[in-house]
Amino acid sequence: MQIGMVGLGRMGANMVRRLMAGGHQCVVYDQSAERVLELAAEGAKESASLEHMVRALDAPRAIWIMLPAGKITDGVVTQLGNLLATGDIVIDGGNTHYVDDVRHAKELGQRGVEFVDCGTSGGIWGLERGYCLMIGAKKETYQHLEPIFRTLAPGPGKIDRTPNREGLDPAAELGYLYCGPAGAGHFVKMVHNGIEYGLMQAYAEGFDIMRNAHDLGYDFPLPDVAEVWRRGSVVSSWLLDLTAAAMAQNHDLSEFTGYVEDSGEGRWTIEAAIQTAVPCQVLTAALYTRFRSRLEHSFGEKMLSAMRSGFGGHKETVTTGASV
Repeated sequence: MQIGMVGLGRMGANMVRRLMAGGHQCVVYDQSAERVLELAAEGAKESASLEHMVRALDAPRAIWIMLPAGKITDGVVTQLGNLLATGDIVIDGGNTHYVDDVRHAKELGQRGVEFVDCGTSGGIWGLERGYCLMIGAKKETYQHLEPIFRTLAPGPGKIDRTPNREGLDPAAELGYLYCGPAGAGHFVKMVHNGIEYGLMQAYAEGFDIMRNAHDLGYDFPLPDVAEVWRRGSVVSSWLLDLTAAAMAQNHDLSEFTGYVEDSGEGRWTIEAAIQTAVPCQVLTAALYTRFRSRLEHSFGEKMLSAMRSGFGGHKETVTTGASV
C-alpha cells in the first residue's frame, strides 16, 4: 500500500522504516531536508513540500501526520484539507486532544476528505517491537487502512492468548483496535497515558521509600530490586524493564534532575474524569506530582512554614539526603 508520512522525528522515521520493511511504499516529508534524504537513501520517495507529496501519491491518497499536538498539527491538517480531493484520507498519529479530532473530522468532511485519529504507543522502540494503535474513524475508512495498521502493530508475539475471547475483535490480539468514530482513538490513548502517569508514579514512590529507609536500618540494592521484580513478580512490566536498565547503568540516577514534563494527555484525562464524574485520585495525584517536580519551594509552601511558625513557633528543619 502507498502512504505519505509528514513528520520524520524519532517515531515518524521509524514508522516509515517499519512500513517499508513490510512492503509498503512511503512518500516522506519533513521540514528537515536531512531527515528526508536519510529515508530516501533507505528507499522512501522524498518530497520537498506538502504540495509535492500530494502530487506524488496516487488517489485515493492516505497521508499520516506524526507531529506535535496543537498548532503545528492544526496547521498541517488545514493545509492538507486545501490540497486533497474527495476520498483522500488524513491520519493523525500524534497525541492530539480528541476534541480537536472531532473538529478536524468535521472540517475535512466538508471537503469530502476522510479523517482518522490513531493513538500510537511504542515510542522509540516501535521499529523493533511494533506500535500499539488505537484508531478512531469511519469503519469503512479503518478497513481500507487496515494493511497499514497491521504492519505497524506488534502482532501476537509471544504473549499467551487471553481465554474466552471468542466473539471479540481479533485485531486487538495483534496490537491494533478500532475504537469508534472520530476522536475515539485519541480518547483511548489519552486515558492510556493517564494510566501511564499513575503506574510511573507508583514505581517512583515505592523506590523512593526504599532509598530513604536508612533510619530503619536498611540499605537496599535498588538496581537488584528492580531486576528481581522483573522475574515472576505481579508488578513486572515494560516500565519496570526500562527502570531496571536505567538503574543498572546509573545506580543513583544522578544524571537526571527529577524535572518531569507532561505532554497534555494526563491533564485531558483528568478533565474527562471531571466531565464524566468519575473519581480519579491516583491519576490526578500523579499529574500534580509532575507539576511539583518543576518547582523549588513554592510560595504556598512558604506560607505553610509561616503559619506553623505563627501559631506554634515551629522552626523549619532542613533534611539533607532525603529526596523531595
